[in-house]
Amino acid sequence: MRAPLPQRPVEPLAHLSSEGIACPDCGLAQLLPPVPPGARAECRRCGRTLARPALGGIAAALALAAAALLLWPPACLANLFTVSSAGAIRDSALADGVTALWSGGFPLLAGVVLAFSILVPSTYLALITGVLVGVRTTHTRTRLLGRLFRWALALRPWTMTEVYLLGACVAYSRVGQVAIVSVGPGGWCLIATTLCLLLLDAELDERSVWAVLPVAKDAQRLAPLAAPARAPAVAIACDVCDLLHPAAQDGERCARCDSRLARRKPAALERTWALIIAGFLLYIPANLLPVLSLERFGRDQPNTILGGVEELVRFGLWPLAVIVFVASVLIPLMKLSALTCNLVLTQRRSAWLLPLRTRLHRAVDAVGRWSNIDVFMASILVALVQFGALMHVRADDGMVAFAAVVVLTMIAAKSFDSRLMWDAARESR
Repeated sequence: MRAPLPQRPVEPLAHLSSEGIACPDCGLAQLLPPVPPGARAECRRCGRTLARPALGGIAAALALAAAALLLWPPACLANLFTVSSAGAIRDSALADGVTALWSGGFPLLAGVVLAFSILVPSTYLALITGVLVGVRTTHTRTRLLGRLFRWALALRPWTMTEVYLLGACVAYSRVGQVAIVSVGPGGWCLIATTLCLLLLDAELDERSVWAVLPVAKDAQRLAPLAAPARAPAVAIACDVCDLLHPAAQDGERCARCDSRLARRKPAALERTWALIIAGFLLYIPANLLPVLSLERFGRDQPNTILGGVEELVRFGLWPLAVIVFVASVLIPLMKLSALTCNLVLTQRRSAWLLPLRTRLHRAVDAVGRWSNIDVFMASILVALVQFGALMHVRADDGMVAFAAVVVLTMIAAKSFDSRLMWDAARESR
């Protein structure tokens, strides 16, 4: 492992001891020592960050989580925007986009927006705040916290407040070209909540939380690894908290987070292939069919994704045009292509550029959520721009196909097990 020199002081981690873990990306079993303040520990084979003590520690993370939780209700309920056109005024809150899509005949789109912009963020904030409160109080550190923390980590990639905020910025810019728009109290609370969440991500060190959570008393613990290279034969690592268990416990529950133990994700290649093929098939109509239609003075103007990019360019909004093009066109295609490449090379048992392919999969998994910018922008426009015969916006079938591509590629990235690439390469030798 590599540990850079300390840069800034953090909370001491003297209470931690060396722990045997397996890298979630390449499966290499290794001994993780206490990480010095300001340093981080990386997997010596693929470079995955295994531990990074945060600057403010758990106390700062708890303060940010509590602040976000308090700001979230007004962000959901108060007006995001107020728009006026030809004397008519209309307000829009976050939930109005869900209602507008549902009443417009797009229940699946409404469900996607409701889940990723309201339900999942609300659940995540409640879970992570509760876990951090429990971690700070010694007598409340029960095994239930391990399960709650596991659920919170699983929900974080689907908590898309920052993606929604960027979609709101695009919607604000587009509406601002044809009407007068002002940001409401809900919009400012959304900005503050998003900022707190981003800072929370920077402050929260998962390893520090797992280290203080209890392990089942009757668990068969594995002694620290004296020979990590031999560990796969005797140990199995939890996919969530990385705790090592005896290999005989395959299929049982983790002693710390209660997740199902498995040496590798079951049917990972087959499941990922099915999702990728469906994603490629839907990518075509997602880009060819209109995603939004603007009816102005009785004239219908359908827009594809690329048409929306061209409109932003025409208005002189080059930075937003680049963001939308990258997020809505390039990222889904790159995700599908990268996953296909990894699947093919894994089945061919190729060791070609393994560390780079592992980092590529890590990046694909991280950036896929940003493709939802267009979906959230559409929900805001459909709710906000409704001025009868004068001007109104409606969603179109292309947006349904596009939302499906985004969700399928995110699930595909989660389904693929990058450790299989290393297993296949090792078996080919």
